[in-house]
Amino acid sequence: MSDYQVSEIGGLDQWRDHFGGFRPDSSRDGRRVVDFELAMQYIGLTANALEPGEQAGYWHRHARVEEVYVFLEGRGQMGLDDDVVDVGPGTIVRVGQGVWRTWRAHPESDGQLRWLCIRAGGYELPDLPDDSEREPERPLPW
Repeated sequence: MSDYQVSEIGGLDQWRDHFGGFRPDSSRDGRRVVDFELAMQYIGLTANALEPGEQAGYWHRHARVEEVYVFLEGRGQMGLDDDVVDVGPGTIVRVGQGVWRTWRAHPESDGQLRWLCIRAGGYELPDLPDDSEREPERPLPW
């Protein structure tokens, strides 16, 4: 038996339909905690969508978790400690441990701000993925 799972989170235009969070007090429209659906061990993932002008409404930071935000649609801003960074399609923001963060969809955005937040903790990754193995003689399945 192979160790993989598949989940469908829907198209970007469906992300706002989800209601979720890590706790009841942090749940909101437009958040889907994908790691509640898949047996993730070392990484976590949320799919997010905010309406123009909507904001997180709180700051947070992590002591052990590193996050990468991958922005896909819309325009917004992230507060990172004392800085404000503009974000939009193609923006990727890495946030290390101990950095305070918050975000909002810009009020003048043409549509929803949509992004993935990837969380990881544990061990540092090696410089190269040296645990991989190739099998060039194995036929491709298509």
